[in-house]
This record gives sequence, structure tokens and C-alpha cells, in this order.
Amino acid sequence: MHFVGRLFLGAFALLLAVPAGGAILVLALLVDPTANAWLTNGALAGVDMALSDLSAGLPPEGLALLIAGLARALFVLLFVPPALVGLAGEMFSRRGFLWYGAGGGLLTAALPWLIRGAVRPATAGTSPGLLAAEARLTLILFVVGASAGLVYWLIAGRSAGFSRAGRHAAGA
Repeated sequence: MHFVGRLFLGAFALLLAVPAGGAILVLALLVDPTANAWLTNGALAGVDMALSDLSAGLPPEGLALLIAGLARALFVLLFVPPALVGLAGEMFSRRGFLWYGAGGGLLTAALPWLIRGAVRPATAGTSPGLLAAEARLTLILFVVGASAGLVYWLIAGRSAGFSRAGRHAAGA
């Protein structure tokens, strides 16, 4: 019975942690001038692509693929880190806010590096502007993951795992 209750509490915590991380991501992308310019240029390019396809009489498949790719990226960035950190917290009975906040932040910030497969090769053109943009994006993703992890901790993480009284009674 305890397992089913923890399952529902974890699902409810994820239900609130994912939109919290999404809201922080949107806020960070709108506040950061570099990300804001990148977002504006990307949106304008997407609108231009969709309008040129429609004016040529083509179905808007490119726009559908763009939306599907964006949805997948948002799922990986906003859902996977708090779910993995929450699952590990439940399995190991971790109850500290640092586990959920720092763990979610580190995992979210590391995801682009993990998906890419490696650190950028030295021959790929490491201009200072590119390195600064990657550092800003990494910091934004850390804050997004940490905020989602802390929301998860507030709801389900403080009582994660087996109850302490149950462990002492089982060991006696």
C-alpha cells in the first residue's frame, strides 16, 4: 500500500515539477539577451519556412517536424531529469533538498553534452563567443533542472523512500 501511495505522490510531484521547470525555462530564455535573440531568429525562420511552404502549395510537414522535435526536446529536458532523480531518491530513501535540487540541475545541464556524445572537439572552432553561449545555456539548464527538482522535493522528496519507523521496526 505504501508503494502505491508513493507512486501517486511521485506522479503528482512530477505533474507540478515539469510545468515549474518549463516556466523557469521560458522566463530564462526571455530574460537572457543572447537566448532571446536566438529564440527570435529561430521563430522568424520557422514562420518564414511555414509561410513559404504554404504559399508554394506544399503541406506544412516541415512545421510539424519542427514541433515534434521541439516537443521531444522539451520532454527530455523537463520530464526526464526530475523523474530520474525522484526515482533514485525513492530507491535510496534520499530526502535532502540538495539531492533533488543539485541532482536535477546537474542532470539537466549535462543532457546536451550527453546527447551530443562527447565534449566538443578542439578542431570544431572554439571561439570565445561560442564558449560563452554554451556556458550561458548550461547555466540556464542547471537553474531549470534545479527548480524542477526542488518542486519535486517540496511535494514528494521530503518523505521519500521507506518510513524511518518502518525500517527500525523491521530491523528489531
